[in-house]
Amino acid sequence: MILSLQGESLQEQLANISLDDSVLVERCRCGDRAAAERLIIKYQDRIYNVILKMCQNRDDAAELAQDTFVRFIENIGNFRGGSSLYTWLFRIAVNLTLNHCKRRSKFGMRSLDSAGAEWNDAKAQLKGFLADTDEADPAALAQNREVGEIVMQSLSKLDADHRAVLVLRDIEGMAYAEIAETLELELGTVKSRLSRARASLRDILESVL
Repeated sequence: MILSLQGESLQEQLANISLDDSVLVERCRCGDRAAAERLIIKYQDRIYNVILKMCQNRDDAAELAQDTFVRFIENIGNFRGGSSLYTWLFRIAVNLTLNHCKRRSKFGMRSLDSAGAEWNDAKAQLKGFLADTDEADPAALAQNREVGEIVMQSLSKLDADHRAVLVLRDIEGMAYAEIAETLELELGTVKSRLSRARASLRDILESVL
Protein backbone atom coordinates (compact mmCIF):
# COMPACT_ATOMS: atom_id res chain seq x y z
CA MET A 1 0.00 0.00 0.00
CA ILE A 2 1.08 3.54 -0.67
CA LEU A 3 -0.41 4.96 2.48
CA SER A 4 -1.93 3.58 5.66
CA LEU A 5 -3.85 5.39 8.33
CA GLN A 6 -1.96 5.91 11.55
CA GLY A 7 -3.55 4.94 14.85
CA GLU A 8 -6.47 3.01 13.36
CA SER A 9 -7.07 -0.72 13.41
CA LEU A 10 -7.54 -2.62 10.15
CA GLN A 11 -11.23 -3.01 10.97
CA GLU A 12 -11.59 0.73 11.42
CA GLN A 13 -9.78 1.39 8.15
CA LEU A 14 -12.00 -1.02 6.24
CA ALA A 15 -15.12 0.49 7.78
CA ASN A 16 -14.02 3.98 6.81
CA ILE A 17 -13.21 2.89 3.25
CA SER A 18 -16.88 2.03 2.81
CA LEU A 19 -17.88 5.67 3.24
CA ASP A 20 -19.39 7.23 0.12
CA ASP A 21 -16.79 8.91 -2.12
CA SER A 22 -18.73 12.16 -2.20
CA VAL A 23 -18.58 12.42 1.59
CA LEU A 24 -14.85 11.78 1.64
CA VAL A 25 -14.26 14.22 -1.21
CA GLU A 26 -16.05 16.96 0.70
CA ARG A 27 -13.91 16.20 3.73
CA CYS A 28 -10.81 16.38 1.54
CA ARG A 29 -11.83 19.82 0.33
CA CYS A 30 -11.96 20.90 3.97
CA GLY A 31 -8.40 19.70 4.50
CA ASP A 32 -9.22 16.36 6.13
CA ARG A 33 -6.04 14.36 5.51
CA ALA A 34 -7.56 11.16 6.88
CA ALA A 35 -10.35 11.33 4.29
CA ALA A 36 -7.77 11.69 1.51
CA GLU A 37 -5.85 8.71 2.84
CA ARG A 38 -9.02 6.62 2.90
CA LEU A 39 -9.69 7.38 -0.75
CA ILE A 40 -6.10 6.55 -1.64
CA ILE A 41 -6.33 3.21 0.18
CA LYS A 42 -9.57 2.48 -1.66
CA TYR A 43 -8.20 3.08 -5.16
CA GLN A 44 -4.43 2.72 -5.01
CA ASP A 45 -4.23 -0.95 -6.00
CA ARG A 46 -6.36 -0.50 -9.12
CA ILE A 47 -4.50 2.64 -10.11
CA TYR A 48 -1.12 0.98 -9.60
CA ASN A 49 -2.14 -2.13 -11.56
CA VAL A 50 -3.41 -0.26 -14.60
CA ILE A 51 -0.26 1.89 -14.65
CA LEU A 52 1.91 -1.22 -14.36
CA LYS A 53 0.14 -2.84 -17.33
CA MET A 54 0.88 0.28 -19.38
CA CYS A 55 4.48 0.96 -18.39
CA GLN A 56 5.57 -2.57 -17.37
CA ASN A 57 8.09 -1.36 -14.84
CA ARG A 58 7.27 -1.72 -11.14
CA ASP A 59 9.44 1.16 -9.97
CA ASP A 60 7.99 3.50 -12.60
CA ALA A 61 4.46 2.31 -11.81
CA ALA A 62 4.93 2.96 -8.10
CA GLU A 63 6.26 6.45 -8.80
CA LEU A 64 3.47 7.24 -11.25
CA ALA A 65 0.86 6.00 -8.79
CA GLN A 66 2.33 8.29 -6.14
CA ASP A 67 2.26 11.17 -8.62
CA THR A 68 -1.37 10.39 -9.41
CA PHE A 69 -2.42 10.75 -5.81
CA VAL A 70 -0.28 13.85 -5.31
CA ARG A 71 -2.17 15.41 -8.23
CA PHE A 72 -5.41 14.18 -6.70
CA ILE A 73 -4.70 15.93 -3.39
CA GLU A 74 -3.42 19.10 -5.07
CA ASN A 75 -6.43 19.38 -7.40
CA ILE A 76 -9.28 18.04 -5.28
CA GLY A 77 -10.78 21.53 -5.23
CA ASN A 78 -11.23 21.32 -9.01
CA PHE A 79 -13.20 18.07 -8.87
CA ARG A 80 -16.84 19.01 -9.42
CA GLY A 81 -18.41 15.56 -9.50
CA GLY A 82 -19.28 15.66 -13.20
CA SER A 83 -17.72 12.22 -13.43
CA SER A 84 -17.08 9.58 -10.79
CA LEU A 85 -13.99 9.97 -8.63
CA TYR A 86 -12.83 6.62 -10.03
CA THR A 87 -12.93 7.98 -13.59
CA TRP A 88 -11.22 11.21 -12.57
CA LEU A 89 -8.38 9.34 -10.87
CA PHE A 90 -7.99 7.04 -13.85
CA ARG A 91 -7.79 10.06 -16.16
CA ILE A 92 -4.95 11.52 -14.07
CA ALA A 93 -3.14 8.17 -13.92
CA VAL A 94 -3.50 7.37 -17.62
CA ASN A 95 -2.42 10.84 -18.74
CA LEU A 96 0.64 10.75 -16.50
CA THR A 97 1.52 7.28 -17.76
CA LEU A 98 1.01 8.16 -21.42
CA ASN A 99 3.27 11.19 -21.05
CA HIS A 100 5.86 9.06 -19.25
CA CYS A 101 5.79 6.38 -21.95
CA LYS A 102 6.00 8.89 -24.77
CA ARG A 103 8.99 10.58 -23.13
CA ARG A 104 10.79 7.30 -22.84
CA SER A 105 9.55 6.22 -26.30
CA LYS A 106 9.80 2.60 -25.24
CA PHE A 107 8.83 0.40 -22.32
CA GLY A 108 11.17 -1.46 -20.00
CA MET A 109 10.63 -5.13 -20.82
CA ARG A 110 11.87 -8.47 -19.55
CA SER A 111 13.27 -10.95 -22.07
CA LEU A 112 11.33 -13.86 -23.53
CA ASP A 113 12.74 -17.35 -23.19
CA SER A 114 10.11 -19.37 -25.00
CA ALA A 115 6.64 -19.32 -26.53
CA GLY A 116 3.77 -21.73 -26.63
CA ALA A 117 0.07 -20.87 -26.86
CA GLU A 118 -2.58 -20.15 -29.45
CA TRP A 119 -4.17 -16.71 -29.71
CA ASN A 120 -7.93 -17.06 -30.01
CA ASP A 121 -9.83 -14.21 -28.40
CA ALA A 122 -8.14 -10.91 -27.53
CA LYS A 123 -10.41 -9.91 -24.69
CA ALA A 124 -10.60 -13.28 -22.92
CA GLN A 125 -6.90 -14.00 -23.32
CA LEU A 126 -5.74 -10.61 -22.11
CA LYS A 127 -8.04 -10.76 -19.12
CA GLY A 128 -6.73 -14.17 -18.17
CA PHE A 129 -3.06 -13.66 -18.96
CA LEU A 130 -2.57 -10.27 -17.40
CA ALA A 131 -4.83 -10.48 -14.34
CA ASP A 132 -3.48 -11.72 -11.03
CA THR A 133 -4.31 -15.37 -10.49
CA ASP A 134 -4.70 -17.71 -7.54
CA GLU A 135 -4.10 -20.77 -9.72
CA ALA A 136 -3.11 -23.64 -7.42
CA ASP A 137 -1.59 -25.93 -10.07
CA PRO A 138 2.14 -25.00 -10.39
CA ALA A 139 2.37 -26.34 -13.95
CA ALA A 140 -0.67 -24.39 -15.09
CA LEU A 141 0.56 -21.30 -13.29
CA ALA A 142 3.97 -21.56 -14.96
CA GLN A 143 2.35 -21.92 -18.37
CA ASN A 144 0.10 -18.93 -17.75
CA ARG A 145 3.08 -16.83 -16.71
CA GLU A 146 5.02 -17.93 -19.78
CA VAL A 147 2.19 -16.98 -22.09
CA GLY A 148 1.67 -13.81 -20.09
CA GLU A 149 5.28 -12.86 -20.83
CA ILE A 150 4.59 -13.23 -24.54
CA VAL A 151 1.44 -11.13 -24.35
CA MET A 152 3.18 -8.42 -22.32
CA GLN A 153 6.07 -8.30 -24.79
CA SER A 154 3.61 -8.02 -27.66
CA LEU A 155 1.66 -5.27 -25.91
CA SER A 156 4.87 -3.28 -25.51
CA LYS A 157 5.13 -3.00 -29.29
CA LEU A 158 1.89 -1.04 -29.53
CA ASP A 159 2.11 2.73 -29.38
CA ALA A 160 1.14 4.30 -26.06
CA ASP A 161 -2.29 5.55 -27.19
CA HIS A 162 -3.36 2.15 -28.53
CA ARG A 163 -1.94 0.44 -25.49
CA ALA A 164 -3.93 2.68 -23.15
CA VAL A 165 -7.32 2.05 -24.73
CA LEU A 166 -6.67 -1.70 -24.93
CA VAL A 167 -5.64 -1.93 -21.29
CA LEU A 168 -8.64 0.07 -20.10
CA ARG A 169 -11.14 -1.93 -22.15
CA ASP A 170 -9.79 -5.48 -22.31
CA ILE A 171 -8.05 -5.68 -18.94
CA GLU A 172 -9.85 -3.20 -16.71
CA GLY A 173 -13.21 -3.87 -18.36
CA MET A 174 -14.17 -0.21 -18.55
CA ALA A 175 -17.18 0.76 -20.63
CA TYR A 176 -16.57 2.65 -23.87
CA ALA A 177 -18.16 5.76 -22.40
CA GLU A 178 -15.88 5.60 -19.34
CA ILE A 179 -12.82 5.22 -21.56
CA ALA A 180 -13.92 8.17 -23.69
CA GLU A 181 -14.31 10.28 -20.55
CA THR A 182 -11.02 9.08 -19.07
CA LEU A 183 -8.99 9.72 -22.22
CA GLU A 184 -11.08 12.77 -23.23
CA LEU A 185 -11.86 11.27 -26.64
CA GLU A 186 -14.96 10.93 -28.78
CA LEU A 187 -16.74 7.60 -28.39
CA GLY A 188 -16.14 6.76 -32.04
CA THR A 189 -12.44 7.47 -31.64
CA VAL A 190 -12.25 5.06 -28.71
CA LYS A 191 -13.92 2.29 -30.70
CA SER A 192 -11.80 2.78 -33.81
CA ARG A 193 -8.60 3.05 -31.78
CA LEU A 194 -9.46 -0.13 -29.87
CA SER A 195 -10.19 -1.96 -33.11
CA ARG A 196 -6.81 -0.95 -34.53
CA ALA A 197 -5.05 -1.86 -31.29
CA ARG A 198 -6.59 -5.34 -31.24
CA ALA A 199 -5.75 -5.92 -34.89
CA SER A 200 -2.16 -4.80 -34.37
CA LEU A 201 -1.81 -6.98 -31.30
CA ARG A 202 -3.14 -10.02 -33.15
CA ASP A 203 -0.63 -9.44 -35.95
CA ILE A 204 2.23 -9.17 -33.48
CA LEU A 205 1.15 -12.29 -31.61
CA GLU A 206 0.80 -14.29 -34.80
CA SER A 207 4.38 -13.48 -35.68
CA VAL A 208 5.59 -14.48 -32.20
CA LEU A 209 3.52 -17.61 -31.66
